Amino acid sequence: MRLTDILQNAGSGDDLKRLWDRTEAAAEMGPLPPGEYVCRIIAGELESSRTNATPGYKLTLEVCEGPLTGRRFWHDCWLTPAALPQTKRDLAKIGVKSLEQLEHPLPRWIVCRCKLALRRDDDGNERNRLKSFEVIRIDKPDADPFAPAGVPANPPPSPLPLAATVPTTQSSGGGIVDDLFR
Repeated sequence: MRLTDILQNAGSGDDLKRLWDRTEAAAEMGPLPPGEYVCRIIAGELESSRTNATPGYKLTLEVCEGPLTGRRFWHDCWLTPAALPQTKRDLAKIGVKSLEQLEHPLPRWIVCRCKLALRRDDDGNERNRLKSFEVIRIDKPDADPFAPAGVPANPPPSPLPLAATVPTTQSSGGGIVDDLFR
């Protein structure tokens, strides 16, 4: 296949050629610098590690404030006897209190303050490591301007609706999220 074949429905290739000639190549995106970030949890998925098939739950977080908005990193919560205390601690912060909840989508709009570090693997690659996080708020999305009339502005995020959240103090061991699942 030739370039002219795929561009025939897009008009002339001259516009693309000019744009190509003026565009600077993007820099490589390595890990985020160590520090504190405000992030939204955008996904949680059951997983198995590539090398040992270790069971786990992977959180995907996206920076939502500051100059690095839109950058993502991941946090693995391993479902092994040795890691279970840390996994339960981390998942409880976002309202997960049972294994069965891991099979359902996470409620959306959870915003956390995250402390990131850099970790160098045995192969020399640097990766982000989530040292700690705390839920700081639950954001509701803006109303969808294209939603049909009569549809609620903020429908439940998943089959497991967002339950009422009651702010508690950090000294009591709680967080912003008491229970995100019903």
